[in-house]
Amino acid sequence: MPTKIFLWALLTINLLFVAHYTVAAENSNQPNHTLSVSSYYSNGDYGEKEDTSILYFPVSYGVDYGKFNFQIAIPYLQVNGVGSVLVNVGGINRAVAGTQRSHSSGLGDSVFSMTYQMDAVSESAPFIDLRLDIKLPTADESKGLGSGEVDYNLQVDFLKNVGNSLFFSTVGYSFRGKSSLYEGLQDSAFVQLGVARPLFEKWNIGVFYDYRERASVYSSEIHEVTPYFSWQFAKQWTFTGMTSWGFTADSADLSVLGQLSYRW
Repeated sequence: MPTKIFLWALLTINLLFVAHYTVAAENSNQPNHTLSVSSYYSNGDYGEKEDTSILYFPVSYGVDYGKFNFQIAIPYLQVNGVGSVLVNVGGINRAVAGTQRSHSSGLGDSVFSMTYQMDAVSESAPFIDLRLDIKLPTADESKGLGSGEVDYNLQVDFLKNVGNSLFFSTVGYSFRGKSSLYEGLQDSAFVQLGVARPLFEKWNIGVFYDYRERASVYSSEIHEVTPYFSWQFAKQWTFTGMTSWGFTADSADLSVLGQLSYRW
C-alpha cells in the first residue's frame, strides 16, 4: 500500500480529528503539543511479479496554536523487493534495470504540514480546514526509498458533528516532482470519506474510504477502506491502530499500523 504511506506518516489528518477539535476548542489561546511514534508494516505484490514488504517508522511532532497546526514527520524506512515499488506511488518504471530482490533501509522522506482551521459560517455548517503538505526529499532515491524530488499536497477537509458521530471528508491534489530515475510520475487527485464515533468512555472507532488517482503511468488508481480505533489509556496518552482493505492491484495484501501519541 505504498500510495497510502503519505497518509500513514500524517495520521493526525484523520485519526486525531476528534481530539483536535475538542482540545483546541477548550484551550485555543494556548499551544497544544503532540509527539507521536508509529510503526507500519505492509506486504503485497502491488501488481508486480514479486512481493514487496515495507516497514515504516515515522516520528512526528505537531503543535496547535489558535487556528493553526504545524507538524513535522521524520521516518525510518525499510523496503524489501525488486525496486519496482516506490513509497507514495506504487508500481513504477525504474530507469536503472534490476530484477533481483534487494533490501534497502535508511531515512525516509520527511514531511512538513501546515493546517488552518476556518471558522464555521453557522452552527449547522461544517468545520473547514485548509492544509498544505510538503514532502522533503531526505530519502536516498538510489536505494528505492524515495523519488529524490519535492512533492506538494493541497487539500480541503470538511468535518461535521451529527449526534455522537463525526463525519469527515477530504478533497485534495498532489503535485509530484519529475524524476530522471523514476519515470512516469504524475500529479493526481484524491478523495476521502469517513465517520468516527465514541465506542466507550476512552475508546473511539472509525472508518474511511480512500480514493486516489494513479500517481504514475505505471500504477493504478487506489480504492481502499480503512477501519481504525483509538484508545486513550491515560490523560495524555493515546494508542491508535488500523488496517486496510484494498480493491485494486496497487493495494497491499496485508497492512497494519500502530501509533502511540503523547499530548501536552
